[in-house]
Amino acid sequence: MARQPSPRIRKINELIREVVAESVRDLKDPRIGFVTITGANASPDLRYATVYYSAMGTDEEQAATAAGLNSAIPHLQREIGRQVRLRNTPKIEFRVDPSIEEGIKISQRLREIQEAEEEHPDG
Repeated sequence: MARQPSPRIRKINELIREVVAESVRDLKDPRIGFVTITGANASPDLRYATVYYSAMGTDEEQAATAAGLNSAIPHLQREIGRQVRLRNTPKIEFRVDPSIEEGIKISQRLREIQEAEEEHPDG
């Protein structure tokens, strides 16, 4: 079982998420579509942080968004360094948050089951 982060790390994770979310909105890169920053997870030594996001659109649009986010990493790290007071600014990496897509798949499957039951109420 994974260890829970300390209260300090949890606070830093939330600060990183907030700074990145705010900064991404201000980016002028046309490749970046509708993105939601869903979380951040800093390593215990605060040298690295994984930033989770969800993006809307086709596979091509999502790939373009990923490329745009990755090209913005230096700018976003500077913003984190400026707004989150740490000795060293963590190196960030973006990852797609799978929970959003999984939730959509589960909802879709439940809807299919409900429709099947409505078509055949006696089983």
